[in-house]
Amino acid sequence: MNQTVGMATTTEEKVEFAERLKLALGRSRKRLSTPTALANAFNLRWQGAPVTAQAAQKWLQGTAMPAPDKIGVLAEMLGVPVQWLRYGIAATADTKATRLNEARARGYEGVQTGAVTAEELRLVERLRGMTEVRRELVKRLVAELALEQEMWLRN
Repeated sequence: MNQTVGMATTTEEKVEFAERLKLALGRSRKRLSTPTALANAFNLRWQGAPVTAQAAQKWLQGTAMPAPDKIGVLAEMLGVPVQWLRYGIAATADTKATRLNEARARGYEGVQTGAVTAEELRLVERLRGMTEVRRELVKRLVAELALEQEMWLRN
């Protein structure tokens, strides 16, 4: 059984980690579509004993979970926050506020946290006029973009 910081990792934690790892791999610029490719890319960054393709396969299947230091390497390699990859925790409130301020500083005046704007109302009207299939497509797109903004590191 895997140990992380002196505590046993549950099956549920392993499965959830595997889902996040697969999501990160799917969104990564590096196309690592096999356990062998993942292990090879990981080993290029890792200073310890090499990880086997079988170990990477277990990470992806949710039957094993890497040690915290290996999760740190994976997170850096895939460009995602360590706390998200390990625990599924989104960016902290401080990080979100910083990103909001950075967006405003870059001139994205549409970034708001308060009242709904006229442009947002027009968007809702257009959404309501769409078929159910198209509304669902828009919802999925918005969910993906929100995940991108909340979970992934910005350069």
